Amino acid sequence: MVRVKICGITNREDALKAASLGAWALGFNFYKKSPRFIAPAKAKKIMQDLPPFITPVGIFVDQPLGAIRDIIEHCHLGAVQLHGVEDHHFCHRLRRYGAKIIKVFKVGEAFDLSQLKDYNVDAFLFDTLSADAAGGTGKTFDWSLLKDIKGQHKPFILSGGLTPQNVIDPVNAMKPYAVDVASGVESAPGKKDHRLLKEFIEIVSYVSGPNVKSHVE
Repeated sequence: MVRVKICGITNREDALKAASLGAWALGFNFYKKSPRFIAPAKAKKIMQDLPPFITPVGIFVDQPLGAIRDIIEHCHLGAVQLHGVEDHHFCHRLRRYGAKIIKVFKVGEAFDLSQLKDYNVDAFLFDTLSADAAGGTGKTFDWSLLKDIKGQHKPFILSGGLTPQNVIDPVNAMKPYAVDVASGVESAPGKKDHRLLKEFIEIVSYVSGPNVKSHVE
């Protein structure tokens, strides 16, 4: 079964709806320049209302280690997702604070999979390369650039412009650990369209199926 992470949660209603529909993780964006930014205090209140087994993930972009640590401890994050140029040394230092680490890589024509080998993290997330945004571009990338990823030993998550209309092909072709969506299920930045949420999660569940092996179980 390919899991679904709903990113860019900014309100309780959307969080609880995503959880009730079967989302595996919810992303809370602590990068102040993002249109989906949420203050840690507000995020914590939402997280406290989540049912068990839903992973709250903090989104960060080149933020200081101490600031990330404080939010991990304040919100009791299950995982952090690093969208900046954080190197493997930074990821190693972050491990002491207990949250799982998802390192994001932006995929363009010159993407080199060999750079992954230095990172001792819990999962990789692949997003669309953009000179203008750290993520949430709403644009897809060429999935074939990751054709050799199945030889890696880390779970991987696919992101980048996914919608209910286009998620079937990458799920079928790549069998990722999870898919990550934000703008593809929104009516406006930070406001989820509950019809699209339901459609997206149901499609991923149907296509991947309980008997379809994902890359890492």
